[in-house]
Amino acid sequence: MKIDKALEEEIQAMGDDHIMTSYETPLREDAFDLSDDEKIVSIRKDVANIMQTLGLDMTDDSLKGTPNRVAKMFVKEIFGGLHPDRRPKASTFDNKYKYNEMLVEKNITVYSTCEHHLLPIVGRAHIAYISNGNVVGLSKMNRIVDYYAKRPQVQERLTIQVVKELQKVLGTEDVACVIDAKHLCVNSRGIRDIESSTVTAEFGGKFKNEKTRLEFLDYIKLDTKF
Repeated sequence: MKIDKALEEEIQAMGDDHIMTSYETPLREDAFDLSDDEKIVSIRKDVANIMQTLGLDMTDDSLKGTPNRVAKMFVKEIFGGLHPDRRPKASTFDNKYKYNEMLVEKNITVYSTCEHHLLPIVGRAHIAYISNGNVVGLSKMNRIVDYYAKRPQVQERLTIQVVKELQKVLGTEDVACVIDAKHLCVNSRGIRDIESSTVTAEFGGKFKNEKTRLEFLDYIKLDTKF
């Protein structure tokens, strides 16, 4: 069976462009009707069929457990951030010490998956906010990045989602995020450019001011290796 010609032409025209319809991850209304275990059973069959179609010997000791491992990885790990029940509980605290300057959490590890080819996105996120009376635990910023990264993504959407989540948690627009990442859909296939990376940024509130924005970018450049 051949791929529909019109669909193939549309895919070719899209190429590797990062096209997104909104900052919300596109999910169907019935996305969570199946339990995690039911999804694993279904995906396991699909992965086995793909491997069988490719001509692999599914009785081989090295391969026969792969469908189950992949299915569990999809549901529990690399796409675990799709389920709203896994959203991190980001409690805030009163800013009793009256710290009114910018707070920056830099070099947060990003492991995500390109939604166009289901290949890894690997990089670093840098987040900043200016308190309007509330502060959030430092590790919660890492957890927010990890939550939104663990789903099929485009980097632009991930950057916006991180900012909007922190704005909601902190009750302020004064949040910024920069992500610098490598996309294996570019590095390992297609053009196979192993040197290039993609940088995206989202600036809210005071960070739209050039002086504040440049201060944040200067903090990112600081050598903080120990």
